Amino acid sequence: MATAASSERPGGRSARPEARLYGRGGVPPPPRPRLCAGAVPPWRAGAPPRACWRASRGALLALSKPPGLPVLGRPGELSLVLLLPALRRRLGLPAELHVVKAPARECSGLVLLSGCHHATERLQRFFADARRRAQYPATYHAVTVGVPAEAEGEIRAGLRWQQQGDTTVVVPVLAPGRCSLARKEVKSTLTHYRVLGAAGGCALLQLQPRTAFPEQLPVHLTLLLCPALGDHKHSSRVGRVLGVPFLLPPEAAPTRTQMLDEELLCRLGLSPQQLHRLPLHLHLQQLVLPEGPLCTPPPPPFLRTLRRLGLPGHREPPATRSPLPPH
Repeated sequence: MATAASSERPGGRSARPEARLYGRGGVPPPPRPRLCAGAVPPWRAGAPPRACWRASRGALLALSKPPGLPVLGRPGELSLVLLLPALRRRLGLPAELHVVKAPARECSGLVLLSGCHHATERLQRFFADARRRAQYPATYHAVTVGVPAEAEGEIRAGLRWQQQGDTTVVVPVLAPGRCSLARKEVKSTLTHYRVLGAAGGCALLQLQPRTAFPEQLPVHLTLLLCPALGDHKHSSRVGRVLGVPFLLPPEAAPTRTQMLDEELLCRLGLSPQQLHRLPLHLHLQQLVLPEGPLCTPPPPPFLRTLRRLGLPGHREPPATRSPLPPH
């Protein structure tokens, strides 16, 4: 899903899940990332956000969300919405906060909050108008297992919900009919992609969804035969014969932990037993607002993966330090 504020897999109990994933030494505290409009240090799932960026009129806040933290969540589950009252008290804000834009549970990246309903409505109109004008207000970065045949292109497909056993899944409809589109049984979706770098059979992609549908980006990446690293829901739809990828129908590809070859596991520093904890490497990098772009670098596990795979972007640019004290 591209830009919707929905989500689904709870974060782990540890405040430092990346330490479990990437070796006994763990991950050193990352430098605070730089936003185009201010500093937004990353924060741990399970604790209130340490810092935020406030728009000039105080109506907007931006946070950097880790993967695995849902926006709403199930009953009794930690979620971003449950943390908003604590954030409001900590910042001394007079108005209640609500979510304007956020990535899905499995994704990391920018969360845009507002304490003003007028500002929220204005931004939602802005995002809707931008998509109608064939603009791309949201930009994601993804690490993929596989390299697209073309360095740049578009992924077009109809998407719909389909019942599979006890669950519903998002499946592609490559040639949707007019009737199914008119009845809104299928939604026509479009994502623009560009390869930013490739090494050892993996790639770093820039993704700009023009439409918004749940799980749009992971499904589109499977249609590209390059599933996102850490996609334990859709990656099974990409099979391989003698190293050549091909697309399996959703009915023949039940959900399972992503399969990686031994060489890639070694490069990532992972064992097969750790694979199920590998987070989805899909990060909401930038949102274009009426005042200009707002961006944040990926979280430490994502950056470490880029470094291990030899992909670009694993070094954060020099950042203006936040005035907040360190942890």
